[in-house]
Amino acid sequence: MFRSFLLCVAAASLQADAQITSRYVVGCPSVCDKSMCPRLPADCPAGQALDVCQCCTVCASGEGEACGGGGKLGDPTCGDGLECSVSGGVAYSVTVRRRSKSGICACKTTEPVCGSDGVSYRSICELKRVSRRAQKLQQPPVLFIQRGACGKAQDNPDSPRHRYNFIADVVEKIAPSVVHIELFRKMTYSKREVAVASGSGFVVSEDGQIVTNAHVVANKHRVKVELKSGASYDAKIKDVDEKSDIALIKIDVPESPQGDLVKNVRLH
Repeated sequence: MFRSFLLCVAAASLQADAQITSRYVVGCPSVCDKSMCPRLPADCPAGQALDVCQCCTVCASGEGEACGGGGKLGDPTCGDGLECSVSGGVAYSVTVRRRSKSGICACKTTEPVCGSDGVSYRSICELKRVSRRAQKLQQPPVLFIQRGACGKAQDNPDSPRHRYNFIADVVEKIAPSVVHIELFRKMTYSKREVAVASGSGFVVSEDGQIVTNAHVVANKHRVKVELKSGASYDAKIKDVDEKSDIALIKIDVPESPQGDLVKNVRLH
C-alpha cells in the first residue's frame, strides 16, 4: 500500500515537472509571464537586453560568448552591435524555433576604429566594451572618433580627427560629472533590500539632476548615486522615457557639490 502511494507521488511529480519543462524551459511560452523570469545579476558586462523570447530583461551575451541553441525563457541574446553567428544554420528566435543551432556572438562590423583615448580598436564592439569597463571604474568613457586606425587619417585636414581633436579635452572635463548608480529592490517576503543592478549617469545641472538610461532604473525601489568624490546620496526618479531609454533622476542635498563639476564641463 505504502509502495503504491510512493509510486503515485513520484508519477505526479514527474508529470508536473514535464508540464513546467514544456511550458517554461523548452521553447518560449505563449504568454510573457515576467514572474517566471530569472533574477537579473547586479553586473552585466555586456549590458542588458531582452531574452530570446522577448520577455525577460537579462544580461546580454558579449563578444565570443554563446548564443542561439534551443531557446528558452531567460536565454540571453547578443549585446548591442553584436549578432549571433551560426555555422551552417540559424540561431534561435521567436519565429525560428525548430532546427535552430548554437552560435557565437560576433561584432556586426570588423572594421578597425579610433577611440578618443588615441587607441586603435579592432572593431566598434571592442571600443564599446572598453568604454563600459572605464565607466564602471569611474573613468572617462572612450568615444568613437573615426573609422580606421588612429594614425591613418590624422594627416588629412578634412578628417574628423583633425577637425575635432578637442574631444579628448572634452572627455577629460566631463569626467568629474560621471556618477555611479546602484539600484536596490525589496525582497518579496523579507522586505530586505538587495542590490540588483548598477549603471552610470551624467550630472546635467547644478541642483543635482542626473541623466541615465531608463532600463537602469526601471522597477527599482531605491536608487543610490555615488559621486566621483566617493560621496553617496539617495536619488529620486523624476521622469522616465522608455521609448528613448532616457531617465532623469535627482539627488537632494542642501548644497549640491555638483555646481563646480557642471561648470567644468561647459564648453566655451
